[in-house]
Amino acid sequence: MIWKPNVTVAAVIEQNGKYLLVEEDQQEQGVQLNQPAGHLEAGESIIQASIREVLEETAYTFIPQWLIGIYNWHSCAADTTFLRFALSGIVTDFDPNRPLDSGILRAAWFDLNEIRERRSCHRSPLVMQCIEDYLAGKRYPLEILIHYD
Repeated sequence: MIWKPNVTVAAVIEQNGKYLLVEEDQQEQGVQLNQPAGHLEAGESIIQASIREVLEETAYTFIPQWLIGIYNWHSCAADTTFLRFALSGIVTDFDPNRPLDSGILRAAWFDLNEIRERRSCHRSPLVMQCIEDYLAGKRYPLEILIHYD
């Protein structure tokens, strides 16, 4: 059997000192806070996946501008390894009538203090790490993400 990590994307979106996050109903773990994020689907690029996930989870149109980092994290609780590509960028259009993905309770803007105060309900340690890396100025050009069809 070949071991493979779960490849995910996440979007760090900051606007006027606030970050766009989602509250997710994780049943056994309760309500958790996360960046708009999800799994890479067959045939799509990292950039396409990030645009799709932001739209599905927040109803915002996302324009990626930078790669913040690539994160390898093992969840002991789920015994699963995640390889997360975190991108930053801006959001443009918002569709208030668009239904959000199943399990997403709401998308909202949180300031840094609110995010830190709710650290105990972050979906993973990557939530804060991605924001900290964004704040540290980590930015890599999207051109390093090569996708072949």
